[in-house]
Amino acid sequence: MIQNHKIAFLGAGNMAEALVAGILQARLSEPDFVLATDISPTRLKVVKDRYQIQVGSHNLDAVLWADIIIICVKPQVINEVLSNIQTGLTDKHLLISIAAGVPIKGIQAQIGQTIPLVRAMPNTPAVIQEGVTALAGCSGLSLENLKVAQSIFESIGKVVVVDESLMDAVTGLSGSGPAYVYLVIEALIDGGVRVGLPRNVAHTLAVQTVLGAAKMVGETGEHPAVLKDRVTSPGGTTIAGLQQLEEGGLRATLIEAVEAATHRSSELGK
Repeated sequence: MIQNHKIAFLGAGNMAEALVAGILQARLSEPDFVLATDISPTRLKVVKDRYQIQVGSHNLDAVLWADIIIICVKPQVINEVLSNIQTGLTDKHLLISIAAGVPIKGIQAQIGQTIPLVRAMPNTPAVIQEGVTALAGCSGLSLENLKVAQSIFESIGKVVVVDESLMDAVTGLSGSGPAYVYLVIEALIDGGVRVGLPRNVAHTLAVQTVLGAAKMVGETGEHPAVLKDRVTSPGGTTIAGLQQLEEGGLRATLIEAVEAATHRSSELGK
């Protein structure tokens, strides 16, 4: 779908590199059709050496060359980047932004024109192609352009399409969510150590248990509560552990964590 389309990444950080790797591995494009810019010569050398793509330091030149432009810079510098490239943008481009918290209307106001625009919210497991990305399109975005964006982000994991009004909630759940899971894994490892397991053994057991449980939910399509009940026999070990988790407020705390992160995302976007 995006073959023979020139793709420019403005910013060559970890997420941009993950997308470059995903696109090339999925054979959605070839290195000659991919270009990355960055203010860091070191980052440009890394992505050029690893993926044999084109690199440069001038964003406007990249925009003039490209058909698809993916903005992979920090939110605090996106306005400067948009100001530098606005003269090169046309309605023939597809512009995709992964700048967290920056709304579509803000990007449109900065570039001063209406062009096909997609806001994306990937999460960090994208770097191992196990991420999930939420996409929101501008008003009037064509189905073709939306499918192009979907195919790009499907190369690094799963994709959902949402209304832009839900992007803060996406941030609270999947954007911040990996940190919640890391904390759970860390606690499980420490719990294993506390009951006598060597730390390396506890690490393996905890990581694979979380990975396996997540895959069970994803691949079976069963509700998590159904799978939980299958593990929980009357008067057994699992119900004893679950009771302790309920008494400790784990379920409510995780719900409140998503809510708190959602509210914070909304505050930062204002």
